[in-house]
Amino acid sequence: SSAVMSSPRGPARAKRNSPAQAASPAPDPGWRRRGQRLPEAPRHCPGSNPYSNPTRHFDTDTTEPVSFYLSSLEELLAWQPTRDDDFNVAATPLAARQPPLRSKRPRTLVCHDMKGGYLEDRFIQGSAARSPYVFYHWQYIDIFVYFSHHVVTIPPVGWTNAAHRNGVSVLGTFITEWTEGKKTCESFLAGQAEAHGAVARQLARIAGFYRFDGWLVNIENELSEAAVRTLPLFLRQLKEQLGRLVPGGLVLWYDSVLRSGELKWQNELNEENRVFFDACDGLFTNYNWKEGHLERTRAQAGERWADVYVGIDVFARGDVVGGGFDTDKSLRLIRKHSLSAALFAPGWVYEHLGAAGFLPNEDRFWGLLTEQLSTHSLGTLPLHTSFNLGMGTGRFSSGQEVVSPWYDLSAQDVQPLFTEQRGPDSGLRVHCCLRDAWEGGSSLLVVGAIPPDAEHVAVRLFSFQTPAPPRLFLSLLYKLEEPQAGVTVTLELATRDSGSCRVGDVGEDCPSGRVGFLVEPVLPEGFPVELAAWGRLVLVYSSP
Repeated sequence: SSAVMSSPRGPARAKRNSPAQAASPAPDPGWRRRGQRLPEAPRHCPGSNPYSNPTRHFDTDTTEPVSFYLSSLEELLAWQPTRDDDFNVAATPLAARQPPLRSKRPRTLVCHDMKGGYLEDRFIQGSAARSPYVFYHWQYIDIFVYFSHHVVTIPPVGWTNAAHRNGVSVLGTFITEWTEGKKTCESFLAGQAEAHGAVARQLARIAGFYRFDGWLVNIENELSEAAVRTLPLFLRQLKEQLGRLVPGGLVLWYDSVLRSGELKWQNELNEENRVFFDACDGLFTNYNWKEGHLERTRAQAGERWADVYVGIDVFARGDVVGGGFDTDKSLRLIRKHSLSAALFAPGWVYEHLGAAGFLPNEDRFWGLLTEQLSTHSLGTLPLHTSFNLGMGTGRFSSGQEVVSPWYDLSAQDVQPLFTEQRGPDSGLRVHCCLRDAWEGGSSLLVVGAIPPDAEHVAVRLFSFQTPAPPRLFLSLLYKLEEPQAGVTVTLELATRDSGSCRVGDVGEDCPSGRVGFLVEPVLPEGFPVELAAWGRLVLVYSSP
């Protein structure tokens, strides 16, 4: 049976690569206080700021507001926020989660790199894109990096809102490359201290203003002796400045330049790049590693082993262990040595296999990795979700569809675990469903075979780590696509102290606490959907 669920609410590199390939070229962070002012960041009316650029803030074809990047050091140093920038400020604070990001356990970072970036995701108020790329396995990752080859990559606000809603930190990218990059670095690293201090302050101000969580710093060009000597100081200053404006902010370093100034990817943490690791919050390694690199990295990192993010290029370019649907081979080796992982360009699923079968292929890709991925739990109540992906072939309201494709990542809801129930007791799978929904563009489809001798089969949707309130109310809206005799849908609540409680007999007792239930198999007569199409389950839990 199936149920559709929705709550009531290497040297020469291709430009495409990077963070680069050497062999194949190419406790809870919290939030700033509402109304907190940024230093030296006055607001201006449109047109009154000499650096205001309408073509940057608005699409030239549609005049819609768009997210943007900065192309040069000059643009970075000249940046001042204007009213036009308000469109790009994330509205969703970083949700509390457990365990906290900085807890000592292997973490997972996703580095999003797709066709140069700033595609349909740049439209702040959404678009009518058909079959766009979305990411929704948020509960399995800890950090999301938006990457492009522009000098300053500011994450499109839709990505920040979606990630924050699911407890995931978002980083932008500061990158310099090749000959032009060397000139840029020499201009602010080889001169006076005021120069690199100004760059650090501007990067911190940008993250603070747009409300994302830090930077991946990627210097992919040779440096002079003077410049490389200053580089660790710049990283420390950026980390310090960011910490003032973005509580819990992160600065990560990409494995590229050595302490000598030579550009040479190491594929590990060692004495040649450790000086940069020591100056920031973590290292993102290059991708051409073997197990020996992991062993040396683990020994070199000491107590900071979780701060090393071993790179995996999902496109499998260069001499790598795995990629594509074999990415689990890479991840398994990394976890064997208790290191964190950085998945570069998992949009391979969309780019390589195509948009037509994207959702099932995406579920397959992440399903192969879940055994090696630690999940994080939600840390706050209330929770409201319609399992909306922030896109759809149509938009639904109270079960009624308006047929029109749409795409708006800021509208994406909190996403469930998307676990496959494996083993002898269950063959249930959880997928996104665009065909039907109660609200938004999608619902959650639970599909598979229930063994005939099974009394009940549970699908885990969410994990919370939060004290239970005195009274907890759960409500679920669902539909049986093919009603069958003897198949019913129930809600189940499991707590650490009281075990598992399900909708059942009225007032069913638990070891500590009490569960009441109410089942409304149909919605009120006259409701604008077919009677018996949708049902509602309500569970009320009272603590002892």
